[in-house]
Amino acid sequence: MEMELGGHAPEQARGGPNGFQSLDRRALVLTIVGLQLTLLLAALDNTIVGTAMPKIIAQLSGFDRYAWVTTAYLLTSTTAVPIFGKLSDMYGRKWFFLAGAALFVTASALCGAAGDIPGLPGDGMTQLIFFRAVQGLASGIITGLTFTIVGDLFPPAERGKYQGLFSGVWGLASVFGPTLGGWITDNLSWRWCFYVNLPVGIAAMLVLYFSFPDIRPAAIKRQIDWFGVGTLVGCLVPLLLALTWVTDYGWTSSRVIGLLAVAVIMLGAFLLAESRAAEPILPLSLFRSRLVVVSSISLFLTGMGMFGSILFIPLFMQAVIGVSATQSGSLLTPLMLMLTAGSILSGWLTSRTGRYKVLAILGLAIMTCGMVLLGRMGMSTTKWECVQYMMVVGIGLGLVMPLYTLIVQNAVPQQMMGVATASTQFFRSIGGTVGSAVFGSIMLSQYRTYFDSHLPAQVTQAPNAGQILGAFKNPLQLSSIMGQLQQEFAKFPNGLQILATLLDNVKESLVQSLSSVFLIGAVLVAISFVANFFLPEIALRKSFAAAEQTEAVAGAEGAYATGKAASEQPIPAFSVEGDD
Repeated sequence: MEMELGGHAPEQARGGPNGFQSLDRRALVLTIVGLQLTLLLAALDNTIVGTAMPKIIAQLSGFDRYAWVTTAYLLTSTTAVPIFGKLSDMYGRKWFFLAGAALFVTASALCGAAGDIPGLPGDGMTQLIFFRAVQGLASGIITGLTFTIVGDLFPPAERGKYQGLFSGVWGLASVFGPTLGGWITDNLSWRWCFYVNLPVGIAAMLVLYFSFPDIRPAAIKRQIDWFGVGTLVGCLVPLLLALTWVTDYGWTSSRVIGLLAVAVIMLGAFLLAESRAAEPILPLSLFRSRLVVVSSISLFLTGMGMFGSILFIPLFMQAVIGVSATQSGSLLTPLMLMLTAGSILSGWLTSRTGRYKVLAILGLAIMTCGMVLLGRMGMSTTKWECVQYMMVVGIGLGLVMPLYTLIVQNAVPQQMMGVATASTQFFRSIGGTVGSAVFGSIMLSQYRTYFDSHLPAQVTQAPNAGQILGAFKNPLQLSSIMGQLQQEFAKFPNGLQILATLLDNVKESLVQSLSSVFLIGAVLVAISFVANFFLPEIALRKSFAAAEQTEAVAGAEGAYATGKAASEQPIPAFSVEGDD
């Protein structure tokens, strides 16, 4: 059974919907509810766990692997987005979506038990990193398919309005998640920050199982791009390992250079695979469009800048300003509120005016200013000043977040919705993945360099200097061993005064390292700001009909035609395999 470009497949004999855009009102509402519950699951995990991370790495002695907890999550989620976006185009979305939700719940339970599961290799931090990688795989499935399905349900001109519904869910988790995560960490245990995902995840799976329609392509022979999958993974893994190990071994070490060389070689192999694959997971011909190119650059750079700010703000608050986990969670709330408000406003204005370029430029300008303000924070910065700077970053990021997926979906034929949406999620995720690794390496390297260069002579000349200074490699552990440190330093003249000097050195070292991270992030966002002056602006389509042949969409149309000719397959129709 075939479906022409922009058209619909015939109704199935039993009267079920033949496409997402032909769902009745009840099925549409329940589908949206199911998507929102699943998105709530992923959003709660990000906001709750982020606040608890300083306590987690302190208990598991993992400061040297601080960035890897996030890097592992982002690595697998980044890889999963294009792979499962393409697979859902080929085999339908429901069961991949349900599998992602089920895997997320399972991984959450394992993350909460990290270090307490008998018989598993590695310490608690190693186990947590591995389970977060599994959780990231599930998150990539959820995130990639959610925004693809939104594109299936609504034409571009209406899509912006519905972004508000999903931004509201994300905002709900963003507002209550940090405070809840901080309260759980201080009053129960950081482990319950993962266990809280279980009831939300089970509820989401039940709603999806009974309400989400199983609409899938008709039985047409498909060819999975296994070589593309393998080379993509082969590129990302050594790249992230190199960026993580550069702190310990340096940029000129044979280990780091070798891994970077492997990443470059595998990138070339991936590009070759995608240029020859019948159904590539990331069609290169998409990038004939200047709109897709500018959007991809912007998503990559803002992804890096976003994680350069949000990932390290709780560390600054708790280690420099001296607030508790609960307070740091509460202070993040204004940032998330402004981000949510900006996203809703951006979606509404885009749908109402049909214009997006000015919003992209304005949002990136505001975000750059906010990150410069964060980079100027110092030892005397108060928590309220930090909150004000975060709010500036939040409103700028909120204005930008919903735009690029919408405008890329608008620029390609409806039949390319899956791969186009996956490409936007991919570049945002890969930017965040590279950003967290690079900024984590920069932060650790500069912290240790500054701390070591400002050590008092009495400490460096002490017989047990190595043992004493080892405790300061992880500043987040200092509060738990303060009594022991006081006993050690009391053994030599002016010891307690020297200890106070070292503790000030810890704070100053973190200020210096985090300031560099924020300012580098500001530079990256500023580059994205300049790039958006070259962003084409085309009218948002008001239906699912084919896009007009403008310069912005010509490359996408050509990509679709090329892919169809290569595979010699008809455009897939959609059929319904029962709602269960």
